[in-house]
Amino acid sequence: MFLVFASLILLAIGLTLGSPILALGLGAAFSIFSGIDDRFYTRIFATRLLQIGIILIGLSINAVDVFELTKVFFPILALFVSLAFFLGLLIGRIFRVGSKFSLLIASGTAICGGTAMAAIAPIIRSRPADLATGVTIVFVLNAIAIAFFPMLGKLLGFSELQFGAWAALAIHDTSAVLGASLNYGPGAVDSSTTIKMLRTLFLVPLMVLLIFFQRSEKKKIAFPFFVVFFSISVGIGSFIDLPVGSSVIRDVSQVFLLSGFFAVGTQISKEAIIELKAVRLVSSITLWALIIPIAYFFVSLGAL
Repeated sequence: MFLVFASLILLAIGLTLGSPILALGLGAAFSIFSGIDDRFYTRIFATRLLQIGIILIGLSINAVDVFELTKVFFPILALFVSLAFFLGLLIGRIFRVGSKFSLLIASGTAICGGTAMAAIAPIIRSRPADLATGVTIVFVLNAIAIAFFPMLGKLLGFSELQFGAWAALAIHDTSAVLGASLNYGPGAVDSSTTIKMLRTLFLVPLMVLLIFFQRSEKKKIAFPFFVVFFSISVGIGSFIDLPVGSSVIRDVSQVFLLSGFFAVGTQISKEAIIELKAVRLVSSITLWALIIPIAYFFVSLGAL
């Protein structure tokens, strides 16, 4: 009960500060020093909190804008995801981090971070320790992205739309994409959310291909229905007069998102940090360091 009370106090501080990176950091610090396990409420509801926040954002996004972004970016996304995935496999081979860990990091970098890794882990029969290491590395890179991408965007002279597209391509997890975009502006949030949702859809064909090439037993493909709910919310917000304004919707959405960032932070563990191998961290950073400028090129290719 004490840990629940302590977590609620830290969550309230995170909401008051209004910073995604601080909420994430408070959650991580709480998890490391308290020693909570996977049954703790923040770990159970982390994903749901973020999904609710994103769906609420959809209510304030115009469907016409979504269509235009999809028309421009879907073919670019297909090429980018393929390039990022195979580049991840190549770097994994160069650093000799193991084929299954390479698949995890390549999938997470190319598509949607921890979600992609968790989805393919049972298909490729990776060790739990490999998945824990991959999630820990992505968490660290997500925190760096939330803190520094907005500054890089300003230095590069990105508009809010351009920054959102760049963040959606270059940053691993949806939570971190939104965290960085919230610090850049509402236009960045709209574009990054839409493009990131499109990027998440590539998880389905990846899982099908891995089942085929891994020659594993037939497994159920987990379709990301959350993307469908986001699309429905965009339609509702675009064609139905809502009783509240978009500013109110965004304020409520931010409460859920910040709560989600705190909860995601609590998913990091002391054990996972201790087990982290330097070569795996270096290989993952190397891949990301290549993906960032490639994403910049693809955003330019989109003529935004």
